[in-house]
Amino acid sequence: MNLSRRWVSDAVALLVAVVVAFPLYWMVLSAFKPAGEIESSEPRPWTLTPSLDSFRRVFGQQEFGRYFLNSVVVAGTVVIASGLIAFLAATAVTRFRFRFRTTLLIMFLVAQMVPVEALTIPLFFLMRDLGQLNTLGALILPHIAFSLPFAIWMLRGFVKAVPEALEEAAYLDGASRARFLWQILFPLVLPGLVATSVFSFISAWNDFLFAKSFIISDTSQSTLPMALLVFYKPDDPDWGGVMAGSTVMTIPVLVFFVLVQRRLVSGLGGAVKD
Repeated sequence: MNLSRRWVSDAVALLVAVVVAFPLYWMVLSAFKPAGEIESSEPRPWTLTPSLDSFRRVFGQQEFGRYFLNSVVVAGTVVIASGLIAFLAATAVTRFRFRFRTTLLIMFLVAQMVPVEALTIPLFFLMRDLGQLNTLGALILPHIAFSLPFAIWMLRGFVKAVPEALEEAAYLDGASRARFLWQILFPLVLPGLVATSVFSFISAWNDFLFAKSFIISDTSQSTLPMALLVFYKPDDPDWGGVMAGSTVMTIPVLVFFVLVQRRLVSGLGGAVKD
């Protein structure tokens, strides 16, 4: 009976994995297909004549390298800044007792419920008043703001799971608050920071809405999602270029996952135990 249940669970897991991975497979396959097969009325889930023409068009785009570097700057800044701010904020709301603390936590939760689309126009005017339109700052600041509520809520659990006795022992040994914060508490909540950084990275890396709304005239400040528009034309879309560009965009995300996978698993599994 247990063996049959295991087979069923394995079959369901395999089916879910196939459903999730199939769009990624089709994207990569389309990137390697020649133009004739992509536009065929009878699409096939394989190709016998793989081609690199779509990738040549992508890398032959004049500003592609700049777009890639801009995406790295935006995503990297968002991950580092939101992680550090969320760590300090989570420590503050967990370890300190102050007025309106519960109200502040509820506000963090409510902020997650507001659709990004509803705030795009107000954010546009805010970026305009700050003089940040057509700059990478117009992409970095909103993403940091939208990443913080989730990151703070998640890290709050990790900070709370660290025993207060450990903090008291550190103080008795002569450690200052800053030393405890960065040399003891920070390593313990690092798995949670990695888990939140993954969501921050993906959100900033794949962003199209803010890039389209806030980068208006200076295309040198555009990011990779905007580069895909070069290959998409309503009257004659270059689907091979779109798929090849999307494949190239996916590679840094996969590399990031590989680099943080061990800490990500422990971060999603839970915090340290007393």
